[in-house]
Amino acid sequence: MKKLGLLALTLFCGLGAFAQPVEMADKMRSSGQIYVVIATVAIVFAGLAVYLFAMDRRLKKLEKQD
Repeated sequence: MKKLGLLALTLFCGLGAFAQPVEMADKMRSSGQIYVVIATVAIVFAGLAVYLFAMDRRLKKLEKQD
């Protein structure tokens, strides 16, 4: 029951964020800069994913040695 309440609270908080207009995003979208931001965020997430997968492989290799 606690998890359901927490989930509902999280969903309702997210809905309030979408109701507000974002002028900065509109300006960046009109000038094409939003694609630079999206590409940067995608590169950072891809780098983190590669790092985590590499770390996981190293840890598995170390666990098999012992």
